[in-house]
Amino acid sequence: MPERTVYLGLGSNIGDRHGYLRDAIRRLEAKGLVVEAISSAWETEPVGEILDQPDFLNAAIRVRTDLEPEGLLDVLKAVEAEIGRETGLPRHSPRVIDVDLLLMGDLEFESDRLKLPHRETTSRRFVLAPLLELDPDLALPDGTRLAEAMAALEAEGGQDIRQTGPLA
Repeated sequence: MPERTVYLGLGSNIGDRHGYLRDAIRRLEAKGLVVEAISSAWETEPVGEILDQPDFLNAAIRVRTDLEPEGLLDVLKAVEAEIGRETGLPRHSPRVIDVDLLLMGDLEFESDRLKLPHRETTSRRFVLAPLLELDPDLALPDGTRLAEAMAALEAEGGQDIRQTGPLA
């Protein structure tokens, strides 16, 4: 497969959140991903099915890889496991690390394990803010501009998010 530009979302809300995010980036590099850019850290309130939990620290990174989507997903899951992410918990549970495959070039892909672009890319401010920091002109393969999705979410309100400074 040709090398692609990939965007990953990182999140942590247990323990040393900054440390876990930095550790995930180091481990991804050690597994052959070429990290091109790292967003700031963004503190965000929990969203989803479990709201009574600590705030998350989120970030996005832009990497290059020649891995296929499922192979890259395997790498991301391995990094989560190495850092200590528990499996088998309810969806949206607190976690030491979450590494999501958000965008993989202009690829649209779906399997039992993965959908690209990620289903929640345009509906979560904590995903959009760091992505737009890395690339203000970023768009989905269907042409949807992420800046427009962010403007729509900001107009709706909610999903508190605060830039906390550099992660790297």
